Amino acid sequence: MMHDSCLDFWISISVVAIAVFQAWNHVHVVRADQPLVSDVQTRHGVYARPNSCQRYLEQWDQRNISSTIHPGKDIEIMVMYTDRSGAIQVRSVRSKNLSASWVWRSPGDNRNDLTRSSMLPDQLTKVADATDEDFSGDHQFGSVTVPSQLHPIKAKRQMLRRERREKRSADLINQDKRVGSQIQDASIKRARELDTTVVGKYSIWRKEYENPNSDSNVKLMRDQIIMAKAYAMIAKAKNETALYDSLMKHSLENQLAIGEATMDAELHPSVFEVAKAMGRILAAAKDQMYDCVSIARKLRIMLQSSENNLNALKARSSFLVQLAAKTIPRPLHCLPLVLTVNFHLRNFGGDYPNKQKLEDPSLYHYAIFSDNILATSVVVNSTIQHAKDPERHVFHIVTDKLNFAAMRMWFLVNSPVGATLQVQKVEDFTWLNSSYCPVLRQLESARMIEYYFKAHQSSTVNPASDNLKYRNPKYLSMLNHLRFYLPEVYPKLDKILFLDDDIVVQKDLTPLWSVNLHGMVNGAVHTCKESFHRFDKYLNFSNPKISDNFDPNACGWAYGMNMFDLREWRKHNITGIYHHWQELNVDRTLWKLGTLPPGLITFYNLTYPLDRSWHVLGLGYDPALNETEIEKGAVVHYNGNHKPWLDLAITKYKSYWSKYVQFDNFYIKLCGLADS
Repeated sequence: MMHDSCLDFWISISVVAIAVFQAWNHVHVVRADQPLVSDVQTRHGVYARPNSCQRYLEQWDQRNISSTIHPGKDIEIMVMYTDRSGAIQVRSVRSKNLSASWVWRSPGDNRNDLTRSSMLPDQLTKVADATDEDFSGDHQFGSVTVPSQLHPIKAKRQMLRRERREKRSADLINQDKRVGSQIQDASIKRARELDTTVVGKYSIWRKEYENPNSDSNVKLMRDQIIMAKAYAMIAKAKNETALYDSLMKHSLENQLAIGEATMDAELHPSVFEVAKAMGRILAAAKDQMYDCVSIARKLRIMLQSSENNLNALKARSSFLVQLAAKTIPRPLHCLPLVLTVNFHLRNFGGDYPNKQKLEDPSLYHYAIFSDNILATSVVVNSTIQHAKDPERHVFHIVTDKLNFAAMRMWFLVNSPVGATLQVQKVEDFTWLNSSYCPVLRQLESARMIEYYFKAHQSSTVNPASDNLKYRNPKYLSMLNHLRFYLPEVYPKLDKILFLDDDIVVQKDLTPLWSVNLHGMVNGAVHTCKESFHRFDKYLNFSNPKISDNFDPNACGWAYGMNMFDLREWRKHNITGIYHHWQELNVDRTLWKLGTLPPGLITFYNLTYPLDRSWHVLGLGYDPALNETEIEKGAVVHYNGNHKPWLDLAITKYKSYWSKYVQFDNFYIKLCGLADS
């Protein structure tokens, strides 16, 4: 019975196989180049795919077949295969559901693919062009033949992809060559910049990799000198003359061997023998004279002596710097003399042109109080060069009687183009006398004159008790205090911009007249940074008159570029406030001399902070300023001792000032300023 059932099974299988074989002999379906999607999957379910035929069928199942076939014939195409479990699976699809991209070909015909409409269905074979990932050669699925020949369109696509890959590879190779060339050039440049003249100071590759112990031998020899002097003093006290002479001799040899060297590489090779000899004599001195207490005492004495010498040198250096900063160089002294002579020889005089503009409050007015002709000319030239409308700018220059003729002569010969300019002397302000001005009354006192001029007596120099910059005789000039009397000097003006003579203008300043000061009198740039430049730096807060009225942490500000609202000045009686505090400081106990401390007091809570870019300070003392901030600053200020017209000037900042000097001017050349 079991034998009969098995026989029946194999008979049925044979019948199915014969039917399928006849159907596949009738037509061979070959895929061209377009994907197929059929709804067979939804009708027959998902079948396992054990081999290439299985992948082929899944592609067939998941693609749409929407086209028309040759009219009059609708052929059912069946495929039979074995799944992984060994079971025979059958699939079928109607030829009318095939897409238009499928072509028909007779099995024995070797011609190229033809369209379905050009041949009869019973003569054709369906050819499927396998994809790259599915087929790499000829395959057969039963009676289904899949040739390895690609369709022309797909072959073209593959060729284009290959060309793109080759082009990309060539581009990457060229890019690598360029990068390699750039790295090589940079290495060559860095190698050329390497300082090889000082052996041992730098590593062989990078300059920044310095040897941290590159001065160890220099330090060792200096330590030997210190110890030799200490032992020498002990030897002298114990009458060890031979040892004393030997220690002093080797100490001198060490000093000569070191010279001015700061790094080991700067030492001569022979110095190491000198150091060894010093080591031997120190070892001998230690064996004979070593006493911990005595050595410690001698070293403390040497340390205290060195500190005293250092403080004396600092005091001397400070005095000499102040002296050099306030001494007029010969070319600068020559310029006013030559101009004064020419002014009187030519008999210049008369009124200024555009006199009606001098009191016009709708224009832009500047106040410059100075006796330095060259510096004043730079301020005026730099301002006019950056002004958008020079005709609306008016300069009020006040100098002293000694330099009045020279200042007038300079601006008569070199008058600013378009702008209006007036030169006055402070002595013309008859209302400015000792009965009205307390500071003038103090300046005329013998005690004040003695205080100022005693700085020239080197025996009285004591930086611990007096700051030398406050004892400069320039403070005897009323030009320095005239800034507190602006409404009296210019009674018809509403606003005025005060400029020091050691500034340079780099941008148009007219927007300052549009700044809203919010009822304040003084518009200035604040200078406080963390704990620096606050009121306690300038005022004596141990005095209750100061501590009861002012905040020690209040932020300081700078003179040099200040916008003053003269209407608010008159309303708050600023000059009266200044007089009041000057009377209280007659004995100089509230602040040291100068104009900034009384300015901080007078304009306390009446100063509006301007943006820092309007006024960049420090070019006269700080060599580490940010050059980007200097370039962006509207006004740069050489406050400090290193003025740009002196040899003391910081070299890298001097160009900001010198480019506004008229070196081709006759008087400049005559006095040799063009060569300095």
